[in-house]
Amino acid sequence: MQLKIMPRRKRLSAGRTPLILFLCQIISALDVPLDLVQPPTITQQSPKDYIIDPRENIVIQCEAKGKPPPSFSWTRNGTHFDIDKDPLVTMKPGSGTLTINIMSEGKAETYEGVYQCTARNERGAAISNNIVVRPSRSPLWTKEKLEPITLRNGQSLILPCRPPLGLPPPIIFWMDNSFQRLPQSERVSQGLNGDLYFSNVLPEDTREDYICYARFNHTQTIQQKQPISVKVISAKSNRERPPTFLTPEGNASHKEELRGNVLSLECIAEGLPTPVIYWIKEDGTLPINRTFYRNFKKTLQIIQVSEADSGNYQCIAKNPLGAIHHTISVTVKAAPYWIMAPQNLVLSPGEDGRLMCGANGNPKPKISWLSNGVPVEIAPDDPSRKIDGDTIIFSNVQERSSAVYQCNASNEYGYLLANAFVNVLAEPPRILTSANTLYQVIADRPALLDCAFFGSPLPTIEWFKGAKGSALREDIYVLHENGTLEIPVAQKDSTGTYTCVARNKLGMAKNEVHLEIKDATRIIKQPEYAVMQRGGTVSFECKVKHDHTLIPTITWLKDNGELPNDGRFTVDKDHLVVADVRDDDGGTYTCVANTTLDNVSASAVLSVVDVPNPPFDLELTDQLDKSVQLSWTPGNDNNSPITKFIIEYEDAMHEAGLWHHQTEVSGMQTTAQLKLSPYVNYSFRVMAVNSLGRSLPSEASEQYLTKAAEPDTNPTAVEGLGSEPDNLVITWKPLNGFESNGPGLQYKVSWRQKDGDDEWTSVVVANVSKYIVSGTPTFVPYLIKVQALNDVGFAPEPAVVMGHSGEDLPMVAPGNVHVNVVNSTLAEVHWDPVPLKSIRGHLQGYRIYYWKAQSSSKRNRRHLEKKILTFQGSKTHGMLPGLEPFSHYTLNVRVVNGKGEGPASPDRVFNTPEGVPSAPSSLKIVNPTLDSLTLEWDPPSRPNGILTEYTLKYQPINSTHELGPLVDLKIPANKTRWTLKNLNFSTRYKFYFYAQTAAGSGSQITEEAVTTVDEAGIPPPDVGAGKAMASRQVDIATQGWFIGLMCAVALLILILLIVCFIRRNKGGKYPVKEKEDAHADPEIQPMKEDDGTFGEYSDAEDHKPLKKGSRTPSDRTVKKEDSDDSLVDYGEGVNGQFNEDGSFIGQYSGKKEKEPAEGNESSEAPSPVNAMNSFV
Repeated sequence: MQLKIMPRRKRLSAGRTPLILFLCQIISALDVPLDLVQPPTITQQSPKDYIIDPRENIVIQCEAKGKPPPSFSWTRNGTHFDIDKDPLVTMKPGSGTLTINIMSEGKAETYEGVYQCTARNERGAAISNNIVVRPSRSPLWTKEKLEPITLRNGQSLILPCRPPLGLPPPIIFWMDNSFQRLPQSERVSQGLNGDLYFSNVLPEDTREDYICYARFNHTQTIQQKQPISVKVISAKSNRERPPTFLTPEGNASHKEELRGNVLSLECIAEGLPTPVIYWIKEDGTLPINRTFYRNFKKTLQIIQVSEADSGNYQCIAKNPLGAIHHTISVTVKAAPYWIMAPQNLVLSPGEDGRLMCGANGNPKPKISWLSNGVPVEIAPDDPSRKIDGDTIIFSNVQERSSAVYQCNASNEYGYLLANAFVNVLAEPPRILTSANTLYQVIADRPALLDCAFFGSPLPTIEWFKGAKGSALREDIYVLHENGTLEIPVAQKDSTGTYTCVARNKLGMAKNEVHLEIKDATRIIKQPEYAVMQRGGTVSFECKVKHDHTLIPTITWLKDNGELPNDGRFTVDKDHLVVADVRDDDGGTYTCVANTTLDNVSASAVLSVVDVPNPPFDLELTDQLDKSVQLSWTPGNDNNSPITKFIIEYEDAMHEAGLWHHQTEVSGMQTTAQLKLSPYVNYSFRVMAVNSLGRSLPSEASEQYLTKAAEPDTNPTAVEGLGSEPDNLVITWKPLNGFESNGPGLQYKVSWRQKDGDDEWTSVVVANVSKYIVSGTPTFVPYLIKVQALNDVGFAPEPAVVMGHSGEDLPMVAPGNVHVNVVNSTLAEVHWDPVPLKSIRGHLQGYRIYYWKAQSSSKRNRRHLEKKILTFQGSKTHGMLPGLEPFSHYTLNVRVVNGKGEGPASPDRVFNTPEGVPSAPSSLKIVNPTLDSLTLEWDPPSRPNGILTEYTLKYQPINSTHELGPLVDLKIPANKTRWTLKNLNFSTRYKFYFYAQTAAGSGSQITEEAVTTVDEAGIPPPDVGAGKAMASRQVDIATQGWFIGLMCAVALLILILLIVCFIRRNKGGKYPVKEKEDAHADPEIQPMKEDDGTFGEYSDAEDHKPLKKGSRTPSDRTVKKEDSDDSLVDYGEGVNGQFNEDGSFIGQYSGKKEKEPAEGNESSEAPSPVNAMNSFV
């Protein structure tokens, strides 16, 4: 019964019928098991064109399989080759492979010929291709005498190679005696025939060792032609000429090539200048992906050529003098090639079948059939066989129909030979796939479950899933004709056991396989693109998630290859680290995670960046007197685009080794037109700049010396100033060597009086920077100019500047000087300006000398150091700050110019009024008793007038730190000691003490002291070191009144504690600060000078209470530093300035004495709480 030929693959329907596949009778995907009877099949043979090495044994292969095992025989040149008669020939046992032992004796040429192998058994005979055996040949060049070639510069030249004919053809190349390849270019190149073509020769082409070499790869030998000598004679004039072709000749040629080969078309032209070659296809376009240009576009290659590539190709040679073209007509022929080669055919007795042999070629090949190696026309007749051109039809075959058929397709360019057997068998099904095979598949991927089978007739295949053998009814399954079950998208529920069943009329076979679905491996953290500067360290991360039953291996690749074997590359679990990054580390890094079932990868690119490499190949062209063109070749930009080029120059004549900035150009430019100065020996260098910085400088260019010229510029900074009253010193900044523009640099110095009618006086001086004109009037304006000149000529006319001859001291003192006393520390001085002519120089200003000559209080004259204030410009008044009150001052005024001071004005005397005094220098409390304290003090260090009296204020401080009533006491000015009586015993007092003049009260000084307890000798609380107290050594401890007093005191203290406890529980709290404010001395207010001083001064510490631990000196003396008024910032001499009206605009920054911690101008008395805390 004949089986139907089914489609190649069939999807299962969604119906409820079992899944069944009817397989076709042509089982090209399955082999007949070797334990079954079958005709021979050739499995291995030598190539059709078999070129052998004559130095080695000849091995001609022929391997075949069959049942029973086939026997082998050979023909040579169409006749039987009896290997038993040739002792050098042996056949491999169980094989048809021949070994010819020519290494011991014999020659390869003896066994040259056409060999064919036949493998035969009882079912038929298979034959091999015709194997043409030829030994390779590498013959020597024939001896020839080569004459030297002499020709003129610019002529064309062809050096012939004409290598010996070898087998296979040799590879040709040209070298010199040192085995160095000769350089080739558009001008000089090697043709496909091996000749060396010169489009035009140059003098540097002269040499005596042009040698053509032929390399025979099969025998690994190189043969050498005799050297050719070429001498090129330089001609005075080279006549340019349009192109002509050296090869091919004429205007047209023809080329034939076989399908599948490489089509090579060549055009080489000569001409001067060297022609350029272009290619076009006349009736179409060149195939994009298969077209390549070789040999400087002189050769056009098209790979995998086909009949569609036939047509006319045109090469065009062009130079500035003209163009020529050559047309090559290409025809593509084809040796036979398979469309459908015949396949083995297995039939059961009584079945029908076909053998088909489809081939094509150009011209179309002839198809012929052989049966068991014999043409079917003379082969034994088989009634089941019918020949129909390229098809053999079989009907109702029987076992005797088994045979091997050969299809031969041939044309003039070659042949094809294919063996295909017809094997008639009756076999029940068998499954060739191993039982219980385990398939592991990644989820969401196809799963292919094999069921390789054999049977004759061809079995049908069914697949079942599960132990109960339920048939597959889903439409997600696909059955292939070779029995394989495909699950296009395997899921977790696809896991299980699958059964394959094969049936034909002779029986049934089944097999179970198992499928497991695994989770896919995924890269959850991919490496990322990185940019790293050379020398840095970069890290790539690659984290992988995978099925727990699979163990992945992580591999890192660089540019799809292994990582460099370098210690700078370190790999740990998730990271690749590259340290000390270099340029060649840039590329694509790929993390590959492999398991036994899948692999995933992720890539990232590392760009290694750095400053550019230096430019090179600097060249100077278009060299003119004042310009030159500089060109260069950029260095590697190191993956960061070049943004600009910096050009520097060196002047080797004037400043050798010193480089100066010339200009900058865009990073897209490689040339720059540079402006030059005359008489400079230039060298240039170039630096490239990108985002990472500047490259190293290039090598310096060649030197270029420009011609000398007259100077372009004149000296700068020209000035005229006198150093003496009778001279004029003219100075200037000389030109540097670069600006001189030529040798012999000098200066023409010219001058004349500005206000006179004199002509210019000129003198030429050497390359100096100063000239002195003597005998000039004092301080007269002059017009001055300085002009540069050199041996070539003068610079342009210079600019005129004005100067003055030397200054002399002023002759007249300021007049009408008078003083207006503003207040006790400030006075305003006025004066009349001096005539301008009397200044005899540049007016610098006016200077006031003043000094304190007499104290109004003590009337003792003593000359003090003079103080100076300078007022710039033409001011006629100024302020004198920082004066001492109640003092006698003397001053004078002088005019100042650049030479010095003029005579002084007559002295003017003025007195400052009284001011408030400073605080008393010290205050001490001595001899404390039960009801008295004695105060001693020193007068103020600066009374600033006549003291009129002292003011003493004091108040008690009780045990709750509250201040008592304030007592005010006036003390005569002539006193330095005072005793206070009728004070409370064992009481702390605070004292406020200050002096007064007619101007007001001065700064206060404060102190505290405690009276004693009683006369029993009990010491009072410690009031600190230096606190004096009275102690009467009377023993009263045994007297009754004392015992009663102590009991009363104890009872009083108990009552006070109870009252304090009750008030505390009620939340009451007496604000000591408010008490202090309530008892503060209303008369002690911040003192503000109202006599014209600059604002008030208040020491921040005056408002602070006593701090714990702060104590007065042991002698209870509070020292005050002397005030030291400063004149800083008032006059020019002390950095002071005044307005035009004489008002002070500077900053008075003189020293001011720092007030004692307890004495100031505050309206608040210090807190008694803090005062008590100062006791230990």
